[in-house]
Amino acid sequence: FYTSDKIIVKSISKEKKRSESLLLNILPAETAKELKLSGKVKTVKFDQVTVLFTDFVQFSKYAEHTAPEQLVKSIDFCFKAFDEITTKYGLEKIKTIGDAYMCAGGLPTVNKTHTSNVILAAKEMIEMVNKAIHIKNDGLHHFEIRIGIHTGPVVAGIVGIKNGSTISGAIQ
Repeated sequence: FYTSDKIIVKSISKEKKRSESLLLNILPAETAKELKLSGKVKTVKFDQVTVLFTDFVQFSKYAEHTAPEQLVKSIDFCFKAFDEITTKYGLEKIKTIGDAYMCAGGLPTVNKTHTSNVILAAKEMIEMVNKAIHIKNDGLHHFEIRIGIHTGPVVAGIVGIKNGSTISGAIQ
């Protein structure tokens, strides 16, 4: 190898690590591996999964009168904490849309504690949001939260072909 070849190889290696890190940030490790190996992901049915949905009370009303940057900062504050909580309890973040956060226990790896893990995560999310409501002068709007939980069979897979395609679940 010439020096320029070594630089190119090093640069390609660095970019490969970066792209793999981004892929793992979007998809579960098992799903990312399957996608890299075969170029697609099989749809899988899980007999028992517990799904958690959140949304913020009066979010749409608040959003009408708030600068977008301020709104995103406020949501980001909570969603970063939710990401830490879901990681702590071994849950899989499925997606966020606006003020909605969705995660699940029992997939992609089946486990017997998915329901209790989701309940513990929900309690911790509520505690975090309730504590944050009392924070003053941090420049953020702190919302009250609603959480829904459902346990049952789920069909999951990657849907769509454009940016943002993620794991999708259909609760039966």
